[in-house]
Amino acid sequence: MEEKKYLVSKIREGTVIDHIPAGKVAIVLKLLNLGQNTKLITATNVDSGKYGKKDFVKVEGKNLNIKEINLVSLIAPSSTINIIEDWEVKEKIKVKLPEVVKNILVCPNSNCIVNSERETIDTKFNVINSDILDRISFQCNYCDTIINYKELSNYLKI
Repeated sequence: MEEKKYLVSKIREGTVIDHIPAGKVAIVLKLLNLGQNTKLITATNVDSGKYGKKDFVKVEGKNLNIKEINLVSLIAPSSTINIIEDWEVKEKIKVKLPEVVKNILVCPNSNCIVNSERETIDTKFNVINSDILDRISFQCNYCDTIINYKELSNYLKI
């Protein structure tokens, strides 16, 4: 049986975000708001022995800060961040969902205090079941409304 090979250019310096759930790379890029001049290599629906299918992105000349890594973890909680220096992986970071997500999600409950026109309150969601992708959910700290992982992209402040 012939082995499948994928030809994707290496980057000299920057970050590779690997093991993004298939079909989610566009949301990750939108969240990171990298700008038009950023050099990117993306791949979608790539075969993955561990996940079946995956996406990944290579970002030339940029290392993600902790806030950006936390943003990636919302969409791709099983992803790996690879720091590339001089064409080689110098560090691998396994992302981890934070316990609390502040001012990134919109509460779907129109009666929640964060949606009041008279109040200026940042949203705050507690992460629930962070260890199992299909069971991850986010609970509003103010009204207890739950957002399931599968619905997450509908409630991002982007």
